[in-house]
This record gives sequence, structure tokens and C-alpha cells, in this order.
Amino acid sequence: MQATRISLSVWVLELGKSYTNRYPDQSVVTPSAAKTLIENGYVVKVERSPARIFKDDEFEDVGAILVREGSWVSEAFRAHLLTPGHLHDDQPTMFEDRLILGLKELPEEDTPLKHTHIQFAHCYKQQSGWQQVLRRFARGGGTLYDLEFLTDPEGRRVAAFGSSAGYCGAALALLAYTHQIIHPLQPLPSVSPYYNQETLVSTINSAISASIYHSRKSCPRGAMCRLGEHRPPRILIIGALGRCGSGAINLCKDVGIEDSDIIKWDMAETQRGGPFDEIVQTDIFINCVYLGNDPIPPFVTKPQLEQAGREGKRKLSVVCDVSCDPTSPNNPVRIYDTWTSFKQPTVAVPLADDGGPPLSVIAIDHLPSLMPREASEDFCKDLLPSLLLLDKRHEAPVWVGAEKLFREKLKSLEDEDGESGQKGEVNGTPSHPN
Repeated sequence: MQATRISLSVWVLELGKSYTNRYPDQSVVTPSAAKTLIENGYVVKVERSPARIFKDDEFEDVGAILVREGSWVSEAFRAHLLTPGHLHDDQPTMFEDRLILGLKELPEEDTPLKHTHIQFAHCYKQQSGWQQVLRRFARGGGTLYDLEFLTDPEGRRVAAFGSSAGYCGAALALLAYTHQIIHPLQPLPSVSPYYNQETLVSTINSAISASIYHSRKSCPRGAMCRLGEHRPPRILIIGALGRCGSGAINLCKDVGIEDSDIIKWDMAETQRGGPFDEIVQTDIFINCVYLGNDPIPPFVTKPQLEQAGREGKRKLSVVCDVSCDPTSPNNPVRIYDTWTSFKQPTVAVPLADDGGPPLSVIAIDHLPSLMPREASEDFCKDLLPSLLLLDKRHEAPVWVGAEKLFREKLKSLEDEDGESGQKGEVNGTPSHPN
């Protein structure tokens, strides 16, 4: 099939220097999806990466062109000559459209962005540094299609890592909870990604078994004997009806938590406004609420936790904030102010001496990387139909809507400081063709 005039560079941005070449990372496009794109006429270029869960040769085997890491910013990429066999000799070797498809934020630099980027940019809800990200597009005339805001005509997201994030977040919450029972004064050690879901579930089950044994042996009547007394942890999940919440529920069931011990809340239960005493009275709280642009009353606060501890009512010992946006003014879990990581999965919540159990928070913004292969496959399966419309992105509703939102955000930046009105077109056609 003759290739279209679209060149897709599929690349994965590392999560940070501490992760480079250490953990396998998920990918926005799988080898099977790359094969489908190629079969439909797209030229797919994949940056080499030692950290991606899918090996380079998995992409090369399906016909993708392997290019060096970082090549999307180089002259070599802008005038890249295709290898023989991908195009006929009389076909052009440069394309008008260059779409840079990835997952995470770009490195924190100040260079203008002139290409079209498809990624999670984390800059539409006034997160820390949002102005700097949008300024780069405004100055370079590039376009951003934010994966978080790709929606169908009914306003539903076309693809999300929510289910995987909820599943992995619940897994880490149970690991932290069982670890506290055995080592109440020690933080959860570092964790590494699991090759598949079965291995992860087996690890959680082993941790639960070890906790039960420890509790029965060392403190049959003490405060930390929650599992030893045959009382499993009670887990409250807010956002239970969404993708993320459903993933958290599925993990709990997969490791044998009874449905009666999984408290499922959604908008009906939270509409009265927090903070909620029910959170304080459970063992584990998992926040799966999607953060929009509107402020949310806090679900839980430090004064509330301290008061409950003094009254002997606090059972809460682990919070997993899957939504994980501590710098957002709309964050409803206002008991911590920093992210955690696989290297340091939890952060302690300092509370006045209240007699309750130690309290720790999990706030990892790349939870799906705990199961990178399956998370990538699930996400890409949902995203692929939209990717196949990229050659019609100026008329396909999913892409038209995403670009419209991008222009609106640039306008809000212009209102903020006027810089985008000086460098790069904001409301009209970008100053660069790509």
C-alpha cells in the first residue's frame, strides 16, 4: 500500500534520570498497532529505547523505521531519508506532516516547539510550570494534542491508563499496608515493574500471607493485628464507577478481598462535600477521582486525622492518591505536597501524637509502569482507532476537538502574560506547517 503523507515518530520520554535504563516503561504504541498503522499507509518511525517494555526489534520486525533517540529535534529527522523498500524511488523522501507521538512531558527546556505533538502534557489544569510548556508551542507555532483530552463526540475519553493506574495503585496500597504490619516504623522499600499481572497478584497474595503469619505470631491482641484477627483491611475507593476505580476494585477482588470490605463511593456519596469521617475509619483509602477545572472540597485533612486519632477513631494507615496532582489547587487529598516514586513509593504524613497507626501516602504519577506491557496494550487498543484518523485530523471530531482545546489554552496563556501573542500565532494557523 502506498504510504500517506504522514510521518509518525513514536517515542518514549524517560520518567526521569533515576529511571533511565533501570525500569521498562510503557509505550503509547505497541508493535501490533505500529503494524496496523503501516498497513494503512502510515510511515512509522520509532526511536530506539533501552527502557521501553517493547524491544526495538519488535517494532523493526513489523516494518517500522528505527531512528536514534532524540531524532525528532534534529536535522536528521527533519530531512530523514527512508530506507529502501518503504517507498518507491519516485516517491518523496520528506513529508509535510511530522507528528511526534509519545507519553510523558517533554524535558524542561525553553526551546520553541514547531512540530505537532501527541502526548500527556499535564499543562491544561494549571499544574506547576503550565505556562512554560504552552509558551514553547506558542513561540514555535507547534500544536499539542493532549492525550488526556482526546474525547469522542459525547465527551468520553477515547483512551486512558485509568484502569491500569487504579489496579497498580491498589496493589501498592496493599503492599504498603501489609508492610506496615510487619515493619510499622519503616517505609515501603522500592518496587520494580512486574512483567505481567499474574506475577503482581502473586506478590500481593504472598505479602498478605506473610502479614497474617506475623500478626498471629507477634501481636494476637494488639493494635496492629488487623489481619491476624481475621479482619481483612477495609478499603474505601472514591471514583469507584470510573475506569480507575474499576481497576482498583478488580485488584482487590483478584487478591481475595471480599466485596463487603470494598467500600465503593462515587458522586452520589461525595456530593455532600468533605471532609469525610468514613475515610478516617477505613484502613486504606484510594482516591480515583478525575481532577477537572473546578475545585473539590477536601476529602480528608490533617486536623481531621489528628482529631480522630486523639479520639481513638483513626484506622486509616495508607492513602493511595491515584489522581496524584499535589500541586493542583483542586487536589482534594490535602495531606501531602510531593510526588513519590517506585524508588520511594510512600511519603509519611506527619501528624501530632495521636496514638493512631503510622500514615503514609502513595502518590506516583506513572503507576501503569508497574505493569508496562499490559498497560500499554490496553491503552493502545483504545487509542488506535483515533490514530488511524490522523490523516483526517483536520476534520475528525476527536482531533478537531483536541486542537480547539489547545487553541483555547493558548488564549488563556495570552491573557495571562501576553507572551504568546508576541511569538507564534495563537488563534489562527500556526506559523510553521507542522
